[in-house]
Amino acid sequence: MGILYLVATPIGNLEDMSPRGVRILRECILIAAEDTRHSGTLLKHFDIKTPLTSYFEHNKLNKLDLILEKLSQGDVALVSDAGTPAINDPGYELVQAALASNFNVMPVPGPSAPIAALTVSGLPTDSFLYLGYLPHKSSERRKAVMQIADLQYTLIFLESPHRIVDSLEDILSVLGDRRICVAREMTKMYEEYWRGQVSGAIEHFKSKEPRGEFTLVVAGKKKEERTVWTKEALLKAINKELKKEKSAKEISSELAEQSGWNKKEIYALVNQNR
Repeated sequence: MGILYLVATPIGNLEDMSPRGVRILRECILIAAEDTRHSGTLLKHFDIKTPLTSYFEHNKLNKLDLILEKLSQGDVALVSDAGTPAINDPGYELVQAALASNFNVMPVPGPSAPIAALTVSGLPTDSFLYLGYLPHKSSERRKAVMQIADLQYTLIFLESPHRIVDSLEDILSVLGDRRICVAREMTKMYEEYWRGQVSGAIEHFKSKEPRGEFTLVVAGKKKEERTVWTKEALLKAINKELKKEKSAKEISSELAEQSGWNKKEIYALVNQNR
C-alpha cells in the first residue's frame, strides 16, 4: 500500500523547496495539485516528471476515489499552490479518506505563511490562534472578530489586497489599537513587513495601492492587571476566614489568588492574627 505525502512547497522563493520534498515528488506515482499549471512550473524547475492530477476546492470530493485507487498502487503526493497542504487549502477530506482506508499519511514539512509571519512578527509565539481568511462582508467579519476579542492568544489572519484596509478598520473597531505585524509577499521580490499599531497599518496601506497576499499577526488581549489589596483589606479577609476555622495553608492559598499577595506573606499574617 502506498503512502499519502503532504508536501510543503515554497510560498515564493523556490530555494525554500526541501531536497526531501523534491525526492518525494519524483518518486511518487501521482501528484495531486491544487492548480496543475502552477505546480507544473515548480515541477519543471526541479525537472520532476511525475504525472499530475488536479485536486482543488470544487472537485476535491470527486477525486477521492481516483487518488485512493492510486494509493493502492503506490505513493501519492498532495501539494497546494504554496505552503503546507491542508492549511487553508484543500486536503482535509483526502487525509480523512486515506486514513479511513488504512493508508499511511505523512508530512513533508516546509514553508507555511502563517508560521513564517508569526516568527518574525515580534509578538508572542508561545500560544497563537490561526483563523485563515476573514469573512468577506464587513458585518460578518466584525462578528467573527468579536468572538475571539477576549482571547489572549496571538491572532493570525490571511487577507487579500482589495480587502486589507477594510479588514484592518474592522479589526481596529472591534479589538482596539493593538500591536500588529502585516506581512506581505513573503519570500518574494516585494517582501514587506509592517510592524506597529493597527491604526498606523491602516494609514500605511491607505497611502498606496496594496498588492500581493497578506498575513496579519495581531496581539491577543492583554492580561488584566490584578489590583493588589491593601494590608488593611487583606487582614479583614483573613479574620473573616479565621472565623470559618480554616487552616493557615488554606487561607493563604485562597487569598493569594484574590489579593495579589504572596502566599508566604499571607501565611505569616494569618499566624500573627490567630
